[in-house]
Amino acid sequence: MEKRRLGQSNLIVSEIGLGCMSIGTNITAAKKVIEEAIDLGVNYLDTADLYDQGANEEIIGELIKDNRKDLILATKAGNRFEKGKDRWMWDPSKSHIKRAIKDSLQRLKTDYIDLYQLHGGTIDDPIDETIEAFEELKQEGLIREYGLSSIRPNVIKEYVKRSSIVSIMMQYSLLDRRPEEWFPLLEQHDVSVVVRGAVAKGILTPRPFSTLPSKIQANGYLSYTANELKLLREQLADYPTYSINELALNYVLSSNVIASVVAGASRKEQVKENVQAIRADLLPAHILDELKQITKKDLYEQHR
Repeated sequence: MEKRRLGQSNLIVSEIGLGCMSIGTNITAAKKVIEEAIDLGVNYLDTADLYDQGANEEIIGELIKDNRKDLILATKAGNRFEKGKDRWMWDPSKSHIKRAIKDSLQRLKTDYIDLYQLHGGTIDDPIDETIEAFEELKQEGLIREYGLSSIRPNVIKEYVKRSSIVSIMMQYSLLDRRPEEWFPLLEQHDVSVVVRGAVAKGILTPRPFSTLPSKIQANGYLSYTANELKLLREQLADYPTYSINELALNYVLSSNVIASVVAGASRKEQVKENVQAIRADLLPAHILDELKQITKKDLYEQHR
């Protein structure tokens, strides 16, 4: 497994990370997924305090306690919740973030977080106060670095300009290439992208279209109709030496600004498929160009 640096930090992460939201609450099943990931060279695990109201962090903490020092552990904060209640409230305040880190550290059975991320953000937030909270946590040694999980351009620009974030987690795939407009800005400021949604809810995998979520089968995905998705998948399946998910994952990794693709998995077989899809050699330039043409959509303006 090849590794890349997160921004200007000392955090070196595997090109495929494990998105832990999908591991479930059965610790026996989760153990198989996490052990498979680690055995295959994945060193980057991503979770959030909101996932299963902290239960996800508790499971991860228990399962990685013996090899914690070998892993890059990322979690998120900003959504205030009460265990047992369905609703949560957006709270990027300094006081909440400083309370949230203590709870996450306890659940994760560790005394530091490698990458602590703001789990969202709006332009109306007290951004300077939020940044101050992360900077103080870094000075206190409770976190090594911090980042942002957002797809809002105005929020991203403010944090890039005003903070020392090392990464931004965002949805990015062949079917959602909006982030490409922001890559020059991020590269200029040495901020890395951590990708989520690289296979677009399973659309960019070999699984039959009839097994995709019913909403996608009926309404399509983003600005793609269901029929357009079927045609696009047929075109991607025509590549003789690449599977659809190989094209999808290697495309997003073709940019230097990408540090890791966080892929969810509920079974160890899915972890293996994701890791094996990563090619040591880059996709040739002509294939990258063809993929851009096949999936060309003016998504950025439409969904801004």
